[in-house]
Amino acid sequence: MTEFFASGHSIDLVLFLIGLEAIGLMVLWRMRRCPVPPLAVLLILAPGSCLLLAARAALTGATWVWVSSFLLIALVIHLVDMRQRWQHWHLIDSAKGSRGK
Repeated sequence: MTEFFASGHSIDLVLFLIGLEAIGLMVLWRMRRCPVPPLAVLLILAPGSCLLLAARAALTGATWVWVSSFLLIALVIHLVDMRQRWQHWHLIDSAKGSRGK
């Protein structure tokens, strides 16, 4: 079991499950059973996936460049996701405010 975790295969398994989750949510969206569109699903799952890739890189002895690159990518995607959500919430708040007047 120690080798399973030290080799990074445990992270491979989690990344595989995240991929299945993304596919499942996109299928449900096409069937109109999930309110989250595919781009939003990717923006939600991508930062965590990049953090897992950074952890895998560190576990397997990759250089600091790889680890820091995955961390930077996670940050950028997270900021894009937050901007999208912020704009969405702003539109909802604006709509509520205009109805109340």
